[in-house]
Amino acid sequence: MKGSRIGEFEEITLLAVCALDPPVYGVPVQQFVERTTRRNVSLGAIYAALERLEAKGHLRSAFGEATAERGGKRKRLFEVTPAGMRTLKDIRRVREQLWRAIEQRS
Repeated sequence: MKGSRIGEFEEITLLAVCALDPPVYGVPVQQFVERTTRRNVSLGAIYAALERLEAKGHLRSAFGEATAERGGKRKRLFEVTPAGMRTLKDIRRVREQLWRAIEQRS
């Protein structure tokens, strides 16, 4: 497993996978990220982030069944691993500590 640290876009992508009903494939993740961030995101960027997150152990994937609407192609379905959930909880804890410190100064 590569290093477990993740960047902002990976964090957003991982949160999107968590927010959607598992297992999920790239298109709904892209749509969710675009809706929540209000910025355009390419499907290629989503799949690159999903692959990085899987390489780091935060996601796992498997191919679903072939479907007629996809010309017989199978979807690659992703779900969050326990390590991915731990990482998100750690990130949330740190952000909440930082915000509390900021609010105490106000």
